[in-house]
Amino acid sequence: MSADRALGEAIRAATMADAAVKAVLGDPVRFYDERPPNAALPCVTFARFESRAADAAANSALEHLVTLNVWSRQGGRAETLDALAALRAALHDADLSVEGRNLVLIQAVFADAFRAGDGQTTQGVLRVRAITEEA
Repeated sequence: MSADRALGEAIRAATMADAAVKAVLGDPVRFYDERPPNAALPCVTFARFESRAADAAANSALEHLVTLNVWSRQGGRAETLDALAALRAALHDADLSVEGRNLVLIQAVFADAFRAGDGQTTQGVLRVRAITEEA
């Protein structure tokens, strides 16, 4: 399994197990790779995975930037902001088990909430930075 995929699975597992995330995004948490056309909202999706060598001297350490999207149609921005806060709390400095990798750090580094292009949906963006090394 690739390092990015392993980190994504660890992020999904941590958020799906978190009580505060469940309180906002349902139980089970509505977490998708891509948002299904008729998905119940609010939900969270993976948006983007970026990775690069974290250390020029060795390629075993990778810096990852993972972007999550939150989608909501209720309560204006409030529901989206609550979901972003719950996801941030669940992931920032979390002790995740990443298959085949050692997690050095994970931090929520950016969040934004705004009206989506359809004029009805509020979209949230959470960017998470992680560093992993080969196990």
